[in-house]
Amino acid sequence: MQTLSNRRNKTESFFEDLDYRLLVPVVIMTVIGLYVMNLVLQAGYGAGSYPANFYKQTGAVVMGLLLALLVTLIDYPTLKLLSWLVYAVALLLLIYVKVDNFSLAATTGADSWIILPIVGSFQPSELAKVGISMVGAHYFDRMKRGEIPYLRGFFSLALIYGIPVFLIYKEPDLGTSTVIIFMFLVTLFIWGLPARFIVALGLLGVLFIFVLWNFSFSPYMKNRVLALLFPAQGLSESYHLEQALQAIGSGGLLGNRGEVHVYVPVKESDFIYSAIGEHLGWIGTTTLLIVIAIYLVRAVQVAHRAEGHDYYASYLMMALVASQLIHFVENMGMNVGLLPITGIPLPFISSGGTAMIVNFFALGLMLNISMEFKDYVN
Repeated sequence: MQTLSNRRNKTESFFEDLDYRLLVPVVIMTVIGLYVMNLVLQAGYGAGSYPANFYKQTGAVVMGLLLALLVTLIDYPTLKLLSWLVYAVALLLLIYVKVDNFSLAATTGADSWIILPIVGSFQPSELAKVGISMVGAHYFDRMKRGEIPYLRGFFSLALIYGIPVFLIYKEPDLGTSTVIIFMFLVTLFIWGLPARFIVALGLLGVLFIFVLWNFSFSPYMKNRVLALLFPAQGLSESYHLEQALQAIGSGGLLGNRGEVHVYVPVKESDFIYSAIGEHLGWIGTTTLLIVIAIYLVRAVQVAHRAEGHDYYASYLMMALVASQLIHFVENMGMNVGLLPITGIPLPFISSGGTAMIVNFFALGLMLNISMEFKDYVN
């Protein structure tokens, strides 16, 4: 593997080397999110009272941005060592969810949050996605370079991915579990799994879903899928979708100038995309799609360029891209009736301090990788 022996001190060339093609799209997303969030929270949505809840959301954005810049400054070898710490903390917090005697299942449908001193409510599954990405990349990297045999590597990956997925699924949080599985499959594809094995995994996945549907899915999970397939059956999830579509349609071309016309449950989080369509119209949603595409394409480009010099960086980058990609696709897809309704937020936009800060943490890792391999990424 080639190293960057001529790298300058990061603090000396920080603003010159910063990858603005990653950073600027995220800033645009958060600005759009804060503008729409202000209107949504002002209309009475979300926890807490306005404007305190909006200030809290703004504070999460500021904290997340500062965290991203701080992570960007960390030396790349040190960052690789921190991966185990991030994973261990996330895993311990996932276990703590089961024994902390605190639950929001009555209102959210899942026991996914804990209460931390000063921080307040925190969702460990969000941090787990990043921790799994960081540690999983180590084993994909070591197998690729022949340091460990495939059998040992995949057994280790099964534990690294499997334990958190099991804990998250039992909350129950099917959406986040699916995100982590998607991360694994994308990284596996980039790593170089032959096509025949990918097809076999796909068939096993279909069989696995069938088994889960019949023996594991709760009525709550099933209703979210049935609401997509049979929207006229009177399910509460169908009501969510109908209201979201009505809100998006009411925005027209330019939006409705900030006036709230349509009630949509959980409009500040799961259905924030419907609020963007309502308040910013077709122009706003199209702009958001373009910005997201620019951000993801740039991230994939960085991962591709880094692959020739450091497999770990490439695999970590693609796992993070996969995580955010499925969030973007699923959240917007469920808002327009193309995908089942899940509790997956829209990255950098939806209300929620945990998801916001962790997404910025992931951005910091991406920026760090881009700066580390800046001589190969243009």
